[in-house]
Amino acid sequence: MKVAVDAMGSDYAPEEIVLGAIQAANEYQCEIVLVGDQTKIQEVLDKVNNWDKQRISIHHASETIEMHEHPGAAVRKKKDASIVVATRLVKEGLCNAVVSAGSTGAAVAAALFGLGRIPGVERPTIATPIPNLTGTTVLLDSGANVDGKPKHLVQSAIMGSIYAQYILDIKTPRVGLLNIGEEETKGNEQALATYPLLKQLQTVNFIGNVEGRDIPKGTVDVVVCDGFVGNVVLKFGEGLSSVIMQLIKETIKNSGILTKLASLMILPALKNLKQKLDYAEYGGAPLLGVNGCFIICHGSSKAKAIKNAIRVANEFTQNKVVEHIGENIAQEGVVTSASEE
Repeated sequence: MKVAVDAMGSDYAPEEIVLGAIQAANEYQCEIVLVGDQTKIQEVLDKVNNWDKQRISIHHASETIEMHEHPGAAVRKKKDASIVVATRLVKEGLCNAVVSAGSTGAAVAAALFGLGRIPGVERPTIATPIPNLTGTTVLLDSGANVDGKPKHLVQSAIMGSIYAQYILDIKTPRVGLLNIGEEETKGNEQALATYPLLKQLQTVNFIGNVEGRDIPKGTVDVVVCDGFVGNVVLKFGEGLSSVIMQLIKETIKNSGILTKLASLMILPALKNLKQKLDYAEYGGAPLLGVNGCFIICHGSSKAKAIKNAIRVANEFTQNKVVEHIGENIAQEGVVTSASEE
């Protein structure tokens, strides 16, 4: 197993990316190819003791795509950008997966141009794991397509179900359509057109419409929506969890001595809660639908998140998720192409 890591992506590149790669190589016994500015990457490696030179190598890339650049244009123009080169290594069979914490738009563009789509998939989708009361809910799309059509949401349901089954180890994932009510007659034109198509699927356990509150409650394993709605839900959840932890800290800080002493007793529980809500624990979100393993990380990812993203890439590849998606998309071909413009 060999993973190409975009070492120049994220707000903390290349230091945190390199440190995460070193941790992953040691813990998961995989090979890492750090793609980016060789001089800067080597400077970080030189500061670290006892990293495995047999498992970590550098592939030089002279360019970087910045967050403000137009993704498609930048990918076409900058042929030697780190994300483009990392994707090319997978395309050429030199690596098995890509991990990047750079521009999401650039990552999607690089994957589409470099790897292409799985036959039958019209648009890729980002599947983001979200913690809930009982485990994890997969939200997709969380940002790849802001104007998804019913057939795109149907394909997302198929891909999300496969991901939950093979990566989250949920035997029969419950798949729901995000809506403003549970009734089949609720929703906008997109939801109303998508619902009957999802009901026809043979490989998906569709449980009907679900509401936003069902995501943290854990009553659904896979939630399908377009990328605009999904990204809003994701960013709201990230902000809310951060605010809740901050409010807890401030409440304890401004309380009396007895409350502060009592807080020491529940400190381990608070740490466990913070860990469960930390996106770094989940690593990254796979870009499903492209013909290869492509893991997109949060822009603020540090070493821990990168390490876990590489873990996800290993599991994704070993469980042949791309192949399983292709099989189910082909099996459901009549339904996925039933809804046109």
